[in-house]
Amino acid sequence: MAYDEGLAQRLRDILGEEPDLSERQMFDGLCFLLDGKMCCGIVKHELMVRVGAARHAEALTQQHARPMDFSGRPLKGFVYVAQEGLDSER
Repeated sequence: MAYDEGLAQRLRDILGEEPDLSERQMFDGLCFLLDGKMCCGIVKHELMVRVGAARHAEALTQQHARPMDFSGRPLKGFVYVAQEGLDSER
């Protein structure tokens, strides 16, 4: 399973203080779960983020964001962020 381990460590550093945080390998990558629910993850070199249904359309207006569509059907409430959008800590 190939995913960006550097990005995984960045996410661990950000989420590390969250109670009930767990990691699980899925979607040919790594997912981070809070209280058993997927909140973000990594698929190859892209960030996968749960933005929620209410903020989904807004999130897609952000540069480097696109629908999460690993099954061929977009999953509402989740977006992928391309590697170019992850170059800065912000």
